[in-house]
Amino acid sequence: MRNYLLPLGWLLASPVMAGELLIDVEIPRLEVAEYHRPYVAVWLERADQQHVADLAVWYDVKMKDKEGEKWLKDLRQWWRRSGRNLEMPVDGISGATRAVGTHRLSVAANDPRLSGLAQGEYRLVVEAAREVGGRELLRVPFSWPVSAAQQQQVQGKTELGAITLTLNP
Repeated sequence: MRNYLLPLGWLLASPVMAGELLIDVEIPRLEVAEYHRPYVAVWLERADQQHVADLAVWYDVKMKDKEGEKWLKDLRQWWRRSGRNLEMPVDGISGATRAVGTHRLSVAANDPRLSGLAQGEYRLVVEAAREVGGRELLRVPFSWPVSAAQQQQVQGKTELGAITLTLNP
């Protein structure tokens, strides 16, 4: 009887791998006189730049009378493609600005934002804008669905540091 339980026990003890997108967004330390945390939008688009899904929007959610929402327009590309049609805050997507450092987003393949993705070429887009600062937009191309683990990285120059996209089947 133990011979039959050993393989089953091994199977139950093994981790179940689920598909996911892991996104690391680095907010660099800037040496400036007046520093404000950037507003950041993370979304997916098709190769023709048509918006597919919002993954994250980080902005000043604690400002009185939702004043922070007024500045979301500074995320120009995101605002034109999706933001102006959203009623903020959006559960599971919007959140507070992030401090200097690397911040990870994890989106499971069965997440509703990914479940409708057809086979094809896509881009992860990260846009950042900062008060008394600049704005920057980075794109990371990838193919969907994912058949093998892969990692892509792009490097920002001003408002963003390294953006790393890890795809797991």
